[in-house]
Amino acid sequence: MEIMKAVLGLEDGTRVAGEGFGSEGECAGELVFSTQMGGYMEALTDPSYHGQILMFTFPTIGNYGVDRMNFQSARVWARGCVVREACPIPEARPSLSSFFEENQLLGIQGVDTRMLAIRTRVKGSMRAGLVVGDDDSDRAIELARETPPLSEVQLVPDVSCRQPYRIPGKGKRIAFIDLGLKKNMLVSLRHRDADVYVYPHDCTPDQAMESRPDALFISNGPGDPVAATHAVRCVRELAGTLPIYGICMGNQVCALGLGAKTYKMKFGHRGTNQPVQYKDGSIYITTQNHGYAVDADTLPEGASVIYENVNDGTLEGFEDTYLDITCVQFHPEAHGGPRDTEIPFFDTMFRRLS
Repeated sequence: MEIMKAVLGLEDGTRVAGEGFGSEGECAGELVFSTQMGGYMEALTDPSYHGQILMFTFPTIGNYGVDRMNFQSARVWARGCVVREACPIPEARPSLSSFFEENQLLGIQGVDTRMLAIRTRVKGSMRAGLVVGDDDSDRAIELARETPPLSEVQLVPDVSCRQPYRIPGKGKRIAFIDLGLKKNMLVSLRHRDADVYVYPHDCTPDQAMESRPDALFISNGPGDPVAATHAVRCVRELAGTLPIYGICMGNQVCALGLGAKTYKMKFGHRGTNQPVQYKDGSIYITTQNHGYAVDADTLPEGASVIYENVNDGTLEGFEDTYLDITCVQFHPEAHGGPRDTEIPFFDTMFRRLS
């Protein structure tokens, strides 16, 4: 079988040749890395990776094939995939390579992902171009330099639902703003029999209140949280009116709605092994995917940090007990460790609403 050529180029001029898998073509986006060993399809189908080329640092990806049951959306949102090795003969199901080929997706393997991860940690996340089916490294670098930074691109409208919809339940009524939601968030709410009303990203405060909700929930999403202006407005105008909860970008949106600031991180947190410390000293291993963070020093009076990242001290969650706002930067619905945060986050949420 003939090996398909492929090359990855970074905006700083770095070029890495490898073997292509999937379909021939080209793409560009911010190159980011994830340290997870499994859950690769959950990551690839996470709408928060829209606009990015996703690189996995674990040496072999695809060892159990493509598990459609755990897709977080209906499609792969990452623009491209970079791995050291795409497992050619998985334990079960279609291989990652065959799935990429069937769905016209772009991937490159046989590259030094360790070197690229170290380079990203030193220089920060960079724009990248991926060419599959050719080894034109100049074209790959050109693609990287031509693609705009994430802060200049509107990504949320692409991943949000187009029209409101309802997932009926007999429990508490939740108004859910979809900025690029992961399926497991809805699963976690439905496990608690919530009556969920899902609204598009451009939902207004009046629309969010039409269902007479018991709480407002803001989802994750791609890109710069500052661009989620409609959701920020909902938080700003509804804070104090009803309880508000947020996850990932939802955490950032809630902070912005209260007047705090966010910033772009050097290379972000992505993977299933990020340690966070709760305010009582408890440590949890969490799943994360974010390149922006809330500046803890800009939180308004009344809001306090409840989770911190053990590695770098960045804000991983905050609350305002007076306004009844609780948010986390990590993904409690993703079951990242032996002491999962789904139960404390969602059970605490519904206990407060009862």
